[in-house]
Amino acid sequence: MKFITLILALSLSTCGGQTTEPSEAQQKVINADPVTVPTNNGLEHAYFASGCFWCVEAIYESVKGVEDVISGYSGGHTSNPTYEASNTGRTGHAEAVEVIYDPSIVSFSTLVDVYFGSQNVTQVNGQGPDNGSQYRSILFYQNAEEKRILEEKKAEVAETVSKPVAAEIYPFQKFWVAENYHQNYERLHPEHPYIQNVSKPRYQRFKAKFPELIKENAH
Repeated sequence: MKFITLILALSLSTCGGQTTEPSEAQQKVINADPVTVPTNNGLEHAYFASGCFWCVEAIYESVKGVEDVISGYSGGHTSNPTYEASNTGRTGHAEAVEVIYDPSIVSFSTLVDVYFGSQNVTQVNGQGPDNGSQYRSILFYQNAEEKRILEEKKAEVAETVSKPVAAEIYPFQKFWVAENYHQNYERLHPEHPYIQNVSKPRYQRFKAKFPELIKENAH
């Protein structure tokens, strides 16, 4: 767990996890046809996995045009994943966020720029101190156009780094909402050591890169 991570290695070390080849069940997820989430009252949904969802939720919540961000799990082959089950690295799921946004204000393409601009793009199976397949980077697409954008953006990023870009591209299947205590974690627990030492510095680095995208009332 994240709390134990800081205590065990105060240098903010890892949560553990193993890298393995996808199981047959996981391969079916990777090869599946994407599921499209209907537009609701003019708002669309996008799904991203980029390490700890506490960090990613706070980043996307600060972006103009984003109405809400929900922490959860996606990309795996099991139903009703929990935090504890996800942390075993055996469910196939990664910590992810559901971004509910107004496409008249912010585009899917810009949300992808936010994604790559707020992470270490070459870190495999994790971000920062959090390591394991449950923290791996995944970009989810719901249709051919989103897939095209993801592939083009990933290729553009790949030209700027010397190592392979770690993010995987998956067809979206289902988003499982995380436990209530994970929602709005950074806002509700600003003094937590993980928030102070990992989440906030990551957000500040993102904010410095994209000042034009930040909401006026963002922290």
